[in-house]
Amino acid sequence: MNKAKELREMSDEQLQLTLKDTRETLFRRRIQAQTERLDAPSELRKNRRLIARIKTIQRQREMAAVS
Repeated sequence: MNKAKELREMSDEQLQLTLKDTRETLFRRRIQAQTERLDAPSELRKNRRLIARIKTIQRQREMAAVS
């Protein structure tokens, strides 16, 4: 579900919800990384990249709406 093509197919509301969930997950993973050992440290990178993809798509839509 995290591929850019699939994200582009989502509505603005779905993107916003996915962004919120991913940020919360990243926060929990960061806390977990500090207090105990993570099962998959690569999850931090995956979450950061997903947030960046979502924000990029949102910005592209915003710029398209202005044009």
